[in-house]
Amino acid sequence: MTARPYQICTNCVMDTSDSTLQFDGRGWCQYCCNFHANIKPNWHPDERGIQEIMPVIEKIKEEGKDRDHDCIIGISGGLDSSYVTYIAKEKFGLRPLMFHCDTGWNSDLGVSNIQKIIEGMHLDLVTEVVNWEEMKDLQRAFFLSQVAFQDQPQDLALFSAMYNFAAKNGFKYVITGGNNSTECVRESIEWTYFSTDMAHVHDIHKKFGTRELKTFPTCDIMKYRLYYRLVKGMRVIKLLDNVPFIKKEAIRELQDKFGWQPYPQKHYESRFTRFYEAYWTPRKFGYDKRRAYFSSEILTGQMTRDEALARLEKPDLDEDTLRHEFEYVATKLGWTVAEFEEIFHGKNKSFRDYKNNLFMITLGARISNALGLDNRIFR
Repeated sequence: MTARPYQICTNCVMDTSDSTLQFDGRGWCQYCCNFHANIKPNWHPDERGIQEIMPVIEKIKEEGKDRDHDCIIGISGGLDSSYVTYIAKEKFGLRPLMFHCDTGWNSDLGVSNIQKIIEGMHLDLVTEVVNWEEMKDLQRAFFLSQVAFQDQPQDLALFSAMYNFAAKNGFKYVITGGNNSTECVRESIEWTYFSTDMAHVHDIHKKFGTRELKTFPTCDIMKYRLYYRLVKGMRVIKLLDNVPFIKKEAIRELQDKFGWQPYPQKHYESRFTRFYEAYWTPRKFGYDKRRAYFSSEILTGQMTRDEALARLEKPDLDEDTLRHEFEYVATKLGWTVAEFEEIFHGKNKSFRDYKNNLFMITLGARISNALGLDNRIFR
């Protein structure tokens, strides 16, 4: 938090904990203005959207008819990846190969939900297990760096492992759970920096890491945007943007069909992400990522502003659970609770305190916005 006078959007629940957020004369934040100006007019989660995606679906089927699988989907056990799998196979008749990256932080519920989806739809699953000692070393380095986005090592592994596998095995179509319905508010880079900025990752690891990352999966933004897309011909499809996707209805459907069980909050299928978002971020850096999640649901008509404000008044996890998770993460990363508390109370830093490729990434994001490839505001 800064000395800037506190302000909260009059339409959603984003506030000045996002330190550079701007508001218009109505008190609406940039995210709300962008949603109504750029996202909503170009987003069709209805029959029109289904008609628009059908030529792509038919192309996937035609090009993959001689393969065991015609596309690939990464699954975490969370709602978005689980539901897009259901839509892809049961609604559109695709034959996806499922891919899971195990970073060492799967929750028991996450593992159970993956199993229920895989078995319930008779799908094939490939799992890549990240070398734990390398994973631990990179995560320790990030904590010691004191940057805000502590989930960057895990995000990098999850993203890189799947796209590297897809490219290596000739998959042209990657279907993701990314969507406007629950993610139209993209957090600022101060909250969530780019996972694939390898200059940033390498600099932090060089300063604070202790072992070579020999097998850790990496895929920088240039490799993903240029080589995989332009040379390999890989196409990323956000299928949930073309169909009705209402969070509560999707949960009910997965529960009824497969026995899938929901989480207290988005991304809680990862035990590390649960700790990072419920404890580390709000208590050390002063912002609650639920504001972005709830604001997305407010804008898409799935939650009222009053409901969001009431949820924000208390954490999703009780104090005893949060304390237990603090001890669990400390121990798993090789620190005592006292050592981890010392890091927690250390001086906060920004990603800007380390090497980064922000200029090139920003340029790429602006081009994507201009071409209509991503209508979410970048800031």
